[in-house]
Amino acid sequence: MCMKPTLLSLAIASATLAQGAFATEELSNLFTQGKPILDARYRFENVDQNNDLRDANAQTLRTRAGFQSGQWYGLSGLLEVDNVSRIGDDAYNSTRNGQKEYAVVADPDGTEVNQALLRYDHKLGSAVLGRQRINLDNQRFIGSVAWRQNEQTFDGALTQLKPLDGLTLSYAYLDQVNTVFGPDNGRYDNLTNPANIDGHSHLINAQYVFMPQLTATAYSYLLDLDNIAVAPTAAEGTLSSQTSGLRLNGVVAGVSYALEYAQQKDYGDNPLELDSEYYLAELGYTLKGVQLKAGYEVLGGDNGSGNRAFQTPLATKHAFQGWADQFLTTPADGIEDAYVGVTAPLLGGTLQAWYHDFSTEQGSDEYGNEIDLSYAHPIPGVKGLVGLLKYATYDSDDKARTVDTDKVWLQLQYTY
Repeated sequence: MCMKPTLLSLAIASATLAQGAFATEELSNLFTQGKPILDARYRFENVDQNNDLRDANAQTLRTRAGFQSGQWYGLSGLLEVDNVSRIGDDAYNSTRNGQKEYAVVADPDGTEVNQALLRYDHKLGSAVLGRQRINLDNQRFIGSVAWRQNEQTFDGALTQLKPLDGLTLSYAYLDQVNTVFGPDNGRYDNLTNPANIDGHSHLINAQYVFMPQLTATAYSYLLDLDNIAVAPTAAEGTLSSQTSGLRLNGVVAGVSYALEYAQQKDYGDNPLELDSEYYLAELGYTLKGVQLKAGYEVLGGDNGSGNRAFQTPLATKHAFQGWADQFLTTPADGIEDAYVGVTAPLLGGTLQAWYHDFSTEQGSDEYGNEIDLSYAHPIPGVKGLVGLLKYATYDSDDKARTVDTDKVWLQLQYTY
């Protein structure tokens, strides 16, 4: 990845000026005040679909090692390397192993630099150059997809300024997206799952916290995604888009709310003419640690050749529209998701339960419904070790576009 020398020079110059303004800091702080990064995550994933694909059974281990330096006049660095390894038989389709007779578990084997960055922190904000994790707002449009074993990271530059109390201005330039399907392409990949997405994208986000009752976020994400498509047979660039919107959220009299609207247009060299909309309305209430939520989310469809529906190619998609991942690509007729959920403490752990009802945005067809359950609990006697049991069941009402699916996960994660 080519880093922008002007931004790097600015960070170094700022640090040099700071050296004359503040007490002397030792260069050795970068090492003596640093800390190691160590994380290991074992996961068993079972996928049972009511189609011709064989049930998938995947055992994978994600190990992560790295070092976060201390600071020297605001400058710091981070290096992080991930390895994903299969344990046992490859009785699943990782999208890279050629096991196409099995259901997909998108956790390919491989070793990759997950993050490698230089950071500069100032009282008015920060700047980051290099390969990095970027999560904006609730990750509905830009996120790191931390659920998958190979995390999604971004090569580029991110600046965040805080000129006023409550105001955060963010801008990022991206020249490569390192997807969950990496680290390598191969003869089994297609245009919907490249290891790396090339292009020149711009992320603009402005957030202002007026009061606890109201936070407003305006954004525009200009995604120039050259070598990815909305479908395996679609043209390259069909996921390039400009998404602009406004999000309002806060807490009033103990009730949390979120209201959001966005519009999506084609951008860059996208051969499709896009014009679709996004809506969200969500309410929540917490009582004695039990959090209740209900919401209605719409990703609009559109007429015309090809799939012109509202897409979120860089989102943390697993966190939305159900854990069975039936709608990682929005269908051409769009999608409406009416959902309710509860998160509650239970026996020293955390229980989650969600129900989703899915229908088309164009017309009045039903896709199906889904129930999601999970329970996470720290493992006694081992600090940093957490166990997770998770289940998703999707019941299809439209066998032409979705499929009955059951998924089970068993996970152990250790974080140093």
